[in-house]
Amino acid sequence: MKILRASDYKRMPWKNGGGETVEIAVFPAGASIEGFHWRISMATVASDGPFSIFPGVDRTLSILSGAGMELTIDGCEPLILDLGSEPCPFPADKPVLARLVNGVVTDLNVMTRRSRFSHRVSRQPAPFLLSPSASLRFVLATGNHTIAFGSEAAELGPLDCLALEGEATSDLVISGGTGVFLIELDPDGGDNLR
Repeated sequence: MKILRASDYKRMPWKNGGGETVEIAVFPAGASIEGFHWRISMATVASDGPFSIFPGVDRTLSILSGAGMELTIDGCEPLILDLGSEPCPFPADKPVLARLVNGVVTDLNVMTRRSRFSHRVSRQPAPFLLSPSASLRFVLATGNHTIAFGSEAAELGPLDCLALEGEATSDLVISGGTGVFLIELDPDGGDNLR
Protein backbone atom coordinates (compact mmCIF):
# COMPACT_ATOMS: atom_id res chain seq x y z
CA MET A 1 0.00 0.00 0.00
CA LYS A 2 1.32 3.42 -0.98
CA ILE A 3 -0.19 6.90 -0.74
CA LEU A 4 0.39 9.17 -3.74
CA ARG A 5 0.05 12.82 -2.72
CA ALA A 6 -1.62 15.31 -5.04
CA SER A 7 1.23 17.78 -4.45
CA ASP A 8 3.71 15.29 -6.00
CA TYR A 9 1.84 14.57 -9.24
CA LYS A 10 3.63 15.25 -12.54
CA ARG A 11 2.27 17.98 -14.85
CA MET A 12 2.61 17.86 -18.65
CA PRO A 13 1.00 19.31 -21.80
CA TRP A 14 -1.81 17.45 -23.58
CA LYS A 15 -0.84 15.34 -26.58
CA ASN A 16 -2.77 17.76 -28.83
CA GLY A 17 -1.33 20.84 -27.08
CA GLY A 18 -4.75 22.09 -25.95
CA GLY A 19 -4.25 21.97 -22.19
CA GLU A 20 -2.39 20.41 -19.27
CA THR A 21 -2.58 16.96 -17.71
CA VAL A 22 -1.70 16.06 -14.13
CA GLU A 23 -0.31 12.52 -14.12
CA ILE A 24 -1.18 10.49 -11.00
CA ALA A 25 0.47 7.20 -11.99
CA VAL A 26 1.77 5.49 -15.13
CA PHE A 27 3.24 2.09 -16.09
CA PRO A 28 5.98 1.50 -17.03
CA ALA A 29 7.32 4.17 -14.66
CA GLY A 30 8.25 7.29 -16.60
CA ALA A 31 6.56 6.07 -19.80
CA SER A 32 5.70 8.65 -22.45
CA ILE A 33 2.14 9.14 -23.67
CA GLU A 34 3.03 6.90 -26.63
CA GLY A 35 4.58 4.13 -24.52
CA PHE A 36 2.39 3.56 -21.45
CA HIS A 37 0.60 0.28 -20.68
CA TRP A 38 -1.71 2.10 -18.27
CA ARG A 39 -2.04 5.70 -17.14
CA ILE A 40 -4.15 7.54 -14.53
CA SER A 41 -4.37 11.31 -14.82
CA MET A 42 -6.50 14.42 -14.29
CA ALA A 43 -7.02 17.28 -16.73
CA THR A 44 -8.51 20.75 -16.53
CA VAL A 45 -10.64 21.42 -19.60
CA ALA A 46 -11.18 25.15 -20.19
CA SER A 47 -12.52 25.18 -23.77
CA ASP A 48 -14.50 23.11 -26.26
CA GLY A 49 -12.60 20.92 -28.70
CA PRO A 50 -11.50 17.45 -29.81
CA PHE A 51 -9.85 14.89 -27.55
CA SER A 52 -6.38 13.57 -28.38
CA ILE A 53 -6.41 10.26 -30.28
CA PHE A 54 -4.60 7.31 -28.64
CA PRO A 55 -4.36 4.30 -31.03
CA GLY A 56 -5.03 0.93 -29.36
CA VAL A 57 -6.10 2.48 -26.06
CA ASP A 58 -9.32 2.26 -24.01
CA ARG A 59 -10.29 5.22 -21.85
CA THR A 60 -12.70 6.02 -19.00
CA LEU A 61 -13.59 9.60 -18.15
CA SER A 62 -15.18 10.92 -14.92
CA ILE A 63 -15.94 14.48 -13.81
CA LEU A 64 -14.19 15.65 -10.62
CA SER A 65 -15.33 19.29 -10.59
CA GLY A 66 -17.35 21.72 -12.68
CA ALA A 67 -20.76 21.58 -14.37
CA GLY A 68 -19.74 18.85 -16.82
CA MET A 69 -19.26 18.37 -20.54
CA GLU A 70 -21.14 17.07 -23.53
CA LEU A 71 -19.26 14.30 -25.36
CA THR A 72 -19.84 13.25 -28.95
CA ILE A 73 -18.03 9.91 -29.33
CA ASP A 74 -17.37 8.64 -32.87
CA GLY A 75 -20.31 10.64 -34.28
CA CYS A 76 -22.88 9.03 -31.94
CA GLU A 77 -25.65 10.86 -30.07
CA PRO A 78 -24.05 13.38 -27.63
CA LEU A 79 -24.09 12.48 -23.93
CA ILE A 80 -23.71 14.70 -20.88
CA LEU A 81 -21.08 13.74 -18.32
CA ASP A 82 -21.35 15.60 -14.98
CA LEU A 83 -20.61 15.18 -11.26
CA GLY A 84 -23.51 12.75 -10.86
CA SER A 85 -22.66 10.59 -13.89
CA GLU A 86 -21.15 7.15 -13.74
CA PRO A 87 -17.63 6.93 -15.24
CA CYS A 88 -17.84 6.85 -19.06
CA PRO A 89 -15.74 4.20 -20.89
CA PHE A 90 -14.95 4.58 -24.62
CA PRO A 91 -12.22 3.73 -27.17
CA ALA A 92 -9.53 6.42 -27.12
CA ASP A 93 -8.77 5.81 -30.81
CA LYS A 94 -12.22 7.06 -31.91
CA PRO A 95 -12.84 10.79 -32.52
CA VAL A 96 -14.36 12.53 -29.50
CA LEU A 97 -15.60 16.13 -29.41
CA ALA A 98 -16.12 17.81 -26.03
CA ARG A 99 -18.33 20.84 -25.35
CA LEU A 100 -18.33 22.39 -21.88
CA VAL A 101 -21.77 22.66 -20.26
CA ASN A 102 -21.05 25.77 -18.17
CA GLY A 103 -17.39 26.62 -17.61
CA VAL A 104 -14.20 24.82 -16.72
CA VAL A 105 -14.19 21.16 -15.59
CA THR A 106 -11.58 18.87 -14.09
CA ASP A 107 -11.79 15.23 -15.15
CA LEU A 108 -10.30 11.90 -14.13
CA ASN A 109 -8.84 9.98 -17.03
CA VAL A 110 -7.91 6.27 -16.91
CA MET A 111 -6.32 4.70 -19.99
CA THR A 112 -5.09 1.18 -20.74
CA ARG A 113 -3.39 -0.16 -23.86
CA ARG A 114 -5.38 -3.03 -25.37
CA SER A 115 -3.69 -6.46 -25.19
CA ARG A 116 -1.65 -5.13 -22.24
CA PHE A 117 -4.20 -4.14 -19.58
CA SER A 118 -7.92 -3.64 -19.05
CA HIS A 119 -9.54 -1.41 -16.44
CA ARG A 120 -12.72 -0.60 -14.53
CA VAL A 121 -13.58 2.69 -12.84
CA SER A 122 -16.42 3.03 -10.33
CA ARG A 123 -17.74 5.60 -7.87
CA GLN A 124 -17.92 4.27 -4.32
CA PRO A 125 -19.71 5.94 -1.40
CA ALA A 126 -17.95 6.46 1.92
CA PRO A 127 -17.67 4.57 4.17
CA PHE A 128 -16.48 1.93 1.73
CA LEU A 129 -15.11 -1.56 2.49
CA LEU A 130 -12.33 -2.66 0.13
CA SER A 131 -11.82 -6.43 0.26
CA PRO A 132 -8.67 -8.25 -0.91
CA SER A 133 -8.28 -8.59 -4.70
CA ALA A 134 -5.60 -9.69 -7.16
CA SER A 135 -6.21 -6.54 -9.27
CA LEU A 136 -3.89 -3.55 -9.11
CA ARG A 137 -6.12 -0.89 -7.50
CA PHE A 138 -6.11 2.84 -6.92
CA VAL A 139 -8.51 4.80 -4.73
CA LEU A 140 -8.76 8.50 -5.63
CA ALA A 141 -10.02 10.70 -2.78
CA THR A 142 -12.56 13.41 -3.58
CA GLY A 143 -12.26 14.96 -0.10
CA ASN A 144 -10.65 14.11 3.23
CA HIS A 145 -10.72 10.37 3.95
CA THR A 146 -9.39 7.97 6.54
CA ILE A 147 -8.12 4.52 5.56
CA ALA A 148 -8.31 1.95 8.37
CA PHE A 149 -6.54 -1.41 8.06
CA GLY A 150 -6.39 -3.55 11.17
CA SER A 151 -5.21 -1.30 14.01
CA GLU A 152 -3.49 1.13 11.60
CA ALA A 153 -4.91 4.24 9.91
CA ALA A 154 -3.78 6.71 7.25
CA GLU A 155 -5.22 9.98 5.96
CA LEU A 156 -5.96 10.98 2.37
CA GLY A 157 -6.49 14.61 1.38
CA PRO A 158 -8.48 15.82 -1.65
CA LEU A 159 -7.17 14.18 -4.87
CA ASP A 160 -4.59 12.05 -3.01
CA CYS A 161 -4.54 8.48 -4.28
CA LEU A 162 -4.10 5.16 -2.46
CA ALA A 163 -2.22 2.56 -4.56
CA LEU A 164 -2.70 -1.14 -3.70
CA GLU A 165 -0.42 -3.61 -5.44
CA GLY A 166 -0.94 -7.33 -5.03
CA GLU A 167 -3.44 -9.01 -2.80
CA ALA A 168 -3.97 -7.31 0.56
CA THR A 169 -4.13 -9.56 3.61
CA SER A 170 -7.14 -7.82 5.16
CA ASP A 171 -10.04 -5.50 4.39
CA LEU A 172 -9.55 -1.75 4.24
CA VAL A 173 -12.25 0.66 5.39
CA ILE A 174 -12.29 4.04 3.67
CA SER A 175 -14.37 6.66 5.43
CA GLY A 176 -14.93 10.38 5.02
CA GLY A 177 -17.55 12.91 4.00
CA THR A 178 -17.56 12.14 0.28
CA GLY A 179 -17.20 9.15 -2.00
CA VAL A 180 -14.12 7.94 -3.83
CA PHE A 181 -13.21 6.63 -7.26
CA LEU A 182 -12.02 3.01 -7.39
CA ILE A 183 -9.75 2.15 -10.34
CA GLU A 184 -9.01 -1.53 -10.99
CA LEU A 185 -6.35 -2.66 -13.48
CA ASP A 186 -5.79 -6.18 -14.75
CA PRO A 187 -3.17 -7.50 -17.18
CA ASP A 188 -4.62 -8.92 -20.41
CA GLY A 189 -3.50 -12.17 -22.00
CA GLY A 190 -2.26 -13.71 -18.76
CA ASP A 191 0.95 -11.64 -18.65
CA ASN A 192 1.78 -10.15 -15.29
CA LEU A 193 2.96 -6.75 -16.49
CA ARG A 194 2.69 -4.85 -13.19
